[in-house]
Amino acid sequence: MTKASDGTRRTWRTSSHSSTGNCVETARIGNQIAVRDSKNPALGMLLLTPSAFGDLLERIKR
Repeated sequence: MTKASDGTRRTWRTSSHSSTGNCVETARIGNQIAVRDSKNPALGMLLLTPSAFGDLLERIKR
């Protein structure tokens, strides 16, 4: 769990398929899904709606 600049706490999750730590992490922020690089979380995050995140996962699975 990390503390955000606004004082809220976020739980970042990593895929259970990741054994090396070289992957992305996700967290729920309000009604959005945040995605960040696990190797360099200070670079920031991408905020997606649940619908857009679902679309992204479907494209990755192809």
